[in-house]
Amino acid sequence: MSEFMRLDHVTRTFGGGAFSTKPPIVAVDDVSISIDEDEPKITTIAGESGSGKTTLARLLMGTIKPTFGTMYYRGNDFSKLSRGDSWKFKQEVQSIYQDPFGSYNPFYKVDHVLETPINRFKLATSRTAKTAMIEEALAMVGLQPGDTLGRFPHQLSGGQRQRIMVARALLIKPRLILADEPVSMVDASLRATILDSIRRLNREIGISVIYITHDLTTALQISDNILVMYRGSVVESGAVERVILEPKHPYTQLLIESIPQPDPDNKWGDEPPTPRFEDFSSMFGCKFADRCPHVMDICNEEQPPGYRLEQHRQAQCYLYQDEASEMEDPDLASIFQDRRAELNV
Repeated sequence: MSEFMRLDHVTRTFGGGAFSTKPPIVAVDDVSISIDEDEPKITTIAGESGSGKTTLARLLMGTIKPTFGTMYYRGNDFSKLSRGDSWKFKQEVQSIYQDPFGSYNPFYKVDHVLETPINRFKLATSRTAKTAMIEEALAMVGLQPGDTLGRFPHQLSGGQRQRIMVARALLIKPRLILADEPVSMVDASLRATILDSIRRLNREIGISVIYITHDLTTALQISDNILVMYRGSVVESGAVERVILEPKHPYTQLLIESIPQPDPDNKWGDEPPTPRFEDFSSMFGCKFADRCPHVMDICNEEQPPGYRLEQHRQAQCYLYQDEASEMEDPDLASIFQDRRAELNV
């Protein structure tokens, strides 16, 4: 196998320091992740707001550096890359952001966002070749050039704008695409289309995808593996169907249970309030202890390690220090099958 990128026990903090009266905020806490080039997969990073998903994505993009730990690109320490390797990295790692409108300059036609990467990386030798590349990329994401090019961003729908950003990433022929909540701001009718475009990039072209979301339903639809994050730590990871349909960590179970289900007897406002987060910056032990229904004395004393439950699957929970029996919820599979059917995926 050829390792494209790896984060090795990476931690990223913000704030703190000698002149600060407050301790640093740990946004990403001792996370390791490897991306293989020969076997491109779609890996989901999931968790609620504030879990560290976007900070981890920024680390993978190279826009911020680890406070501790090391990031490797093609076997080389990222902090020591040559100018040429840094330029190659920028071409091989591309992103798709959450807000499809915020990615555009409203004073330029949408052609601009497609032509800029071609010009910057000198991907075409003529105007004809550039046009052919753009039309091919648009077709790959289900857009007609005649209905798209020559228009300003406000003249296109949110779904069209987002698919253009997928096409833009495709133009550069990257090895990795970071998709940060790419369907959270488009309506349900377009989510399946955009997710299918991302899946085609992986299956047909061989591009690895890091899909960042709080929506476990879409994660199950398109991804191969999943990392569940809570307050900067990866609390559970493994094959997506195993983790979502048979969650082990209490936090993953809470995420699954929070997925709304059709119930005419349950009116809006009947759900219990979400527990308030406290400051964990100076706390020892498990970060989830104050919300966990299975908390033990040891949970408040030291942070649990990641226990390997099976091949390529781990959970950061003391429940499994003696290889406890598996916990399954037989209703989970039917819930996700219904959601898949609703989105026609």
